[in-house]
Amino acid sequence: MESYRVKDESLAESGYLQIEWASKHMPVLKKIKERLSREKPFRDIVIGACLHVTKETAVLMDVLLAGGAEVALCGSNPLSTQDDVAAALVDMGVHVYAWRGQTTDEYYWCIERVIDYRPMITLDDGADLVSTIHSKRSEVLSGVKGGTEETTTGVLRLRAMERKGALKYAIIAVNDAYTKYLFDNRYGTGQSTIDGILRATNILLAGKTFVVCGYGWCGRGIATRARGMGANVIVTEVNPLRALEAVMDGFRVMPINEAAAIGDIFVTATGDINVIRGEHMLKMKNGAILANSGHFNVEINIGDLEILAASTRVIRPNLKEYTLKDGRRLYLLAEGRLVNLASAEGHPSEVMDMSFANQALSVEYIAKNEKLPPKVYSVPREIDETVARLKLESMGVKIDSLTEEQEKYLSTWEIGTT
Repeated sequence: MESYRVKDESLAESGYLQIEWASKHMPVLKKIKERLSREKPFRDIVIGACLHVTKETAVLMDVLLAGGAEVALCGSNPLSTQDDVAAALVDMGVHVYAWRGQTTDEYYWCIERVIDYRPMITLDDGADLVSTIHSKRSEVLSGVKGGTEETTTGVLRLRAMERKGALKYAIIAVNDAYTKYLFDNRYGTGQSTIDGILRATNILLAGKTFVVCGYGWCGRGIATRARGMGANVIVTEVNPLRALEAVMDGFRVMPINEAAAIGDIFVTATGDINVIRGEHMLKMKNGAILANSGHFNVEINIGDLEILAASTRVIRPNLKEYTLKDGRRLYLLAEGRLVNLASAEGHPSEVMDMSFANQALSVEYIAKNEKLPPKVYSVPREIDETVARLKLESMGVKIDSLTEEQEKYLSTWEIGTT
């Protein structure tokens, strides 16, 4: 079996420069690496990872290698791999199967190559690795001790597996850690989605009507950043609590069927399928731009768009024009895949520092503890708080501690109004 497959090994030097730049902005992982390098908790452990192959992911892979692991890595999206980083990772000793622009068959071929190493711990972003192990490669299940999941979409899939009794090993939902979703999902997705849209289009956001579909933590971040750029933001939602929150946050809220006629830019961030459909596209303005920031390319119904189109052409990288039969033009960014990674570089290193610190420490937790029953677990609170403490220290921020009197007061019920 070939031990890796990337687009161009000669790109490694450029990849190392990108990894070096990311590592300078990831001090929490640096601290964790120093300890794991001494303790080697991953010695004799094979780790299989299906993650976006970016410079930040490379810093995480370096931490796992330093802890003694053998690591096999594939990309978690056909368009998110940074080819120079993939080449550098091969040189670092990671079994990498990833390149930008994969077909669907090539994408799953790479996942199966990672599974060929019979991983004992899995790291996933979207649950394609876990689902492939369960559906097609069940012979390796007995050797898997546990795994982690990075993103909202993946956690939803894994909880569905758990409910149906299909999940055969424990998964720690890294996405649900406070130091992940409050920062990665909100600040990371917000900034990187705007970055991806601007790189693909170079349009002015100020004065545009910007429609955000979904007001979870990712949607919150996108809406806030778009407003900060001067856009008039509309939120669409199906959850009444989130819709109410969006209203209280000062955004207009309406059904997508109404927003379709007035929006200039549409971004989906729901984790669900066919959020923007043909019926909405038929109402859109000439020149409307469609982008997706959810994990899978299912939120915008591209099939409907192709049926409605009389012709298509690529205007510039990651910007495809669809001319409809009535002459209106709609523009799809990054093939409907997650725009922040396909059109830009993904989240800033500073927020991935916390997300990947949770990954590294959760992998250590799995490695050091007895095999857990098969279900989806929250990140242990001590890990979440450790990551927050290390991040604050790296920023030079100090906080207060409770006095003995305060601790006693919070743990008793006897003291009331005096």
